[in-house]
Amino acid sequence: MQLWVGLGNPGGQYSLHRHNVGFMAADAIAEGHGFGPWQKKFRSLVSEGRLGRNRILLIKPQTFMNDSGDAVQQALRFYKLDVDALTVFHDELDLAPFKVKVRVGGGLAGHNGLRSIDAALGPEFRRVRIGIGHPGPGRKDLVTPHVLGNYAKAEMEPLSDLLAAIASEAEWLADGDDTRFMSEVALRLQQAE
Repeated sequence: MQLWVGLGNPGGQYSLHRHNVGFMAADAIAEGHGFGPWQKKFRSLVSEGRLGRNRILLIKPQTFMNDSGDAVQQALRFYKLDVDALTVFHDELDLAPFKVKVRVGGGLAGHNGLRSIDAALGPEFRRVRIGIGHPGPGRKDLVTPHVLGNYAKAEMEPLSDLLAAIASEAEWLADGDDTRFMSEVALRLQQAE
């Protein structure tokens, strides 16, 4: 079993925030692959399903970003899984909008959800970094409003294409072929343009 965590903040007022793109990715995967209904467990919403031969537990922590690590740790402990079974989907300021990169480990880039998981489990977990772009060099004052701002109307179609591509190609990720996942997502997005 693999544990796939989409990061976001619970509540309707946050649903279209760039910071919630991890939740959106989890929803797209669950919907695109006929996962079971979302249920409350581990201070999270949890949905179970399969991608090919892999059993996947999708989790959307309902703890707010700063406490995501607790929800993730509870789920890993319950299923007796190691950190190598964990994949975290999150927004990434230092990546162009609608680009996707996968890596294991790395820095936290000021992301409170990643910081919380890192504090609970250490840094060596797989991350699916979903680009939201940076509001501008030297403009730290714009970072929070950008991250906690809604996607603009003009971004809705590329966002929808991105989420569909992540869901469509998720089986590569489940099989551990991160490179193929990234290239197939990029290819789908090129074709959608």
